[in-house]
Amino acid sequence: MEKYLGAFADAFLNTAEWTWNSILFEVPWYTNYFWGLTAISFLVWILEMVFPWRKEQSIFRRDFWLDGFYMYFNFFIFAIVISGVYKLLGLFFSDIGITAKSLAIINVTTLPTWAQLLVFFIILDFVQWFTHVLLHRYKFLWKFHQVHHSVKEMGFAAHLRYHWMENIFYKPLKTFGVMLLGGFEPEQAYIVHFVAIAIGHLNHSNIKITWGPLKYVFNNPVMHLYHHSYVLPKGTYGVNFGISLSLWDYIFKTNYVPEDSGTIELGYPGDETMPKGFWGQVIYGFRKKR
Repeated sequence: MEKYLGAFADAFLNTAEWTWNSILFEVPWYTNYFWGLTAISFLVWILEMVFPWRKEQSIFRRDFWLDGFYMYFNFFIFAIVISGVYKLLGLFFSDIGITAKSLAIINVTTLPTWAQLLVFFIILDFVQWFTHVLLHRYKFLWKFHQVHHSVKEMGFAAHLRYHWMENIFYKPLKTFGVMLLGGFEPEQAYIVHFVAIAIGHLNHSNIKITWGPLKYVFNNPVMHLYHHSYVLPKGTYGVNFGISLSLWDYIFKTNYVPEDSGTIELGYPGDETMPKGFWGQVIYGFRKKR
């Protein structure tokens, strides 16, 4: 028990210390996710101001500050709080003989670094696409995912507006995806991290980008706006589930972009019951319907 308590405390304190050191610029720039997120956010926000798709939308759109808080809460505050739990789970599985290498089915270590990063990116993106589908498919998961879909005006910060329970759903499956690669996570993984943040911010931004023929590979703001549409095609529980890549939606026939005006209503039927404040949204998914 002492071993587990010590590991829990160390993980919590180390994560908190790393985050604080990041704020103070006392970590290598390429692992400074705090200021990396901040820089990417400002860049995409500036692009929204210069090239607005929905020109009537304010630069401080509805829920701008709430979504900004979500960005830092989900990426840093919650990461500190939950770090000890993840460490305990890692120790538990290690103690019962389940390690990263025990589930490996692909050996990427013989590939060039760029190819390793590409495989890493594709595997993780597919896992996230699959998890995203589950969040829409099952009601008990959808209750938490509704926080993300309660956005009524789209902007870059909406990317990271989601209920903290989504971290609980995504993390195990993402970890499993990494374990399929022998637990391999290259030192240059920060590249994948920053690319994914940039793509996610752009996909939620008030900028009209389609990427031309590359729309069949990369997700884009036009495609993702329809993922947030209030009105969905009949017989579906969602469309355009892609995170960074649109590829999976075209493969599994979940793609849907009927037009590109950007003027559609966002949200979901019943979204008026979603609390407007952060703390109300935090407990929303745990409440029973009246």
